[in-house]
Amino acid sequence: MPQPPTRCARWVRTPWTAAVALLGLALSLLVAVPASGAGAGAAAGCQVDYTVNKWSGGYTAQIRVTNLGPALSAWRLTWTYGGDQRITSAWNATVTQTGRAVTAAGTDWNAALPSGGVADFGVQGTWQSADPAPTDFSLNGVSCGGDATEPPTTPGTPSPTQPPADCGGAVLCSDFENQAGTSPSGDWRFTAPDCQGTGTATVDTAVAHSGTKSLRVDGRAGYCNHAFVAATTDLSTAGPVLYVRLWVRHTTALPSSHVTFVSMPDSSQGGRALRVGGQNGALQWNRESDDATLPAQSPAGVALSKPLPTGSWQCLRFAIDTSAPKLDTWLGDQQVPGLHADGVPTQDVDQQWLSRTTPPRPTALRLGWESYGTGDDTLWFDDVAVGSAPIGC
Repeated sequence: MPQPPTRCARWVRTPWTAAVALLGLALSLLVAVPASGAGAGAAAGCQVDYTVNKWSGGYTAQIRVTNLGPALSAWRLTWTYGGDQRITSAWNATVTQTGRAVTAAGTDWNAALPSGGVADFGVQGTWQSADPAPTDFSLNGVSCGGDATEPPTTPGTPSPTQPPADCGGAVLCSDFENQAGTSPSGDWRFTAPDCQGTGTATVDTAVAHSGTKSLRVDGRAGYCNHAFVAATTDLSTAGPVLYVRLWVRHTTALPSSHVTFVSMPDSSQGGRALRVGGQNGALQWNRESDDATLPAQSPAGVALSKPLPTGSWQCLRFAIDTSAPKLDTWLGDQQVPGLHADGVPTQDVDQQWLSRTTPPRPTALRLGWESYGTGDDTLWFDDVAVGSAPIGC
């Protein structure tokens, strides 16, 4: 958690690398807004970190608010835009805008904000003439400015607003430590859903996120070269929102062509797969029945996604609503704007995705590699969990 300043907050803008290489339109700024304040009432102070990714005519902002005052049963963050920004969608919060004034409130699952607690949410919007950062954040009516001290937290205790990392009541929870040999067995079985090539899957005892074992997949390029390890657990009872958490490590950057490393048979598509993979170097969702992608594969759409870093373990989480065509995706504790569908059309994100209104109903989980052209990769999977409640990293 960032440490709050001891004096009045100020804004700092730091340029960072543009994400849209094809058109050169993206201008990305990191706007850190450390702000804390003391006062009587609902809150004694807060800290806000506002990270904006801007391109010509549009932007996304990832917002983190830290409560430095007493516990709140329901939080509400307000600010005022100094330009002509208009919010078009939001995630992890209910966001409304009247003129330049914006109000964000917690949802059912993150409404409570304990002392020292953190809430993360994001917005996407448009602008025409100016996009200055907001400067007047208030938490439950108390300005985030002035002097304050951060309440102590217990070392090693996860943020109360973040879901727990343990499996809890998950229907699937696997760290692969019970695998006896080098070939997947028991609750995990090798499979090539459509066609098999030269890809392989093994139980690895040299690389692991936790414990001593992980699942290793050596994926190979070439159309319809499938190599997956499927869990035998039936996921059709999980929901109505299906939450998936997995740790993944890979060696080669996602290619420009389409690849998949998570595949879930979907009964709403007649058993065809709901897929997580990559295209144009960034993470994407793909629906096998109509080949729809999330985000749209335009330069602006790809810029709203993220690459999957190589050479290190990454926590990938997603939530699939089986009662509505909605889903969310997180890489670590950061939600990926381009991998978010809330049912409201968003330019360069979900035009294709919303062409199908039937909610997905995944029934199983497969981890591995599927190439549709070029792209070898070696991947490891560990600490996999699927359940009906959020599962953290």
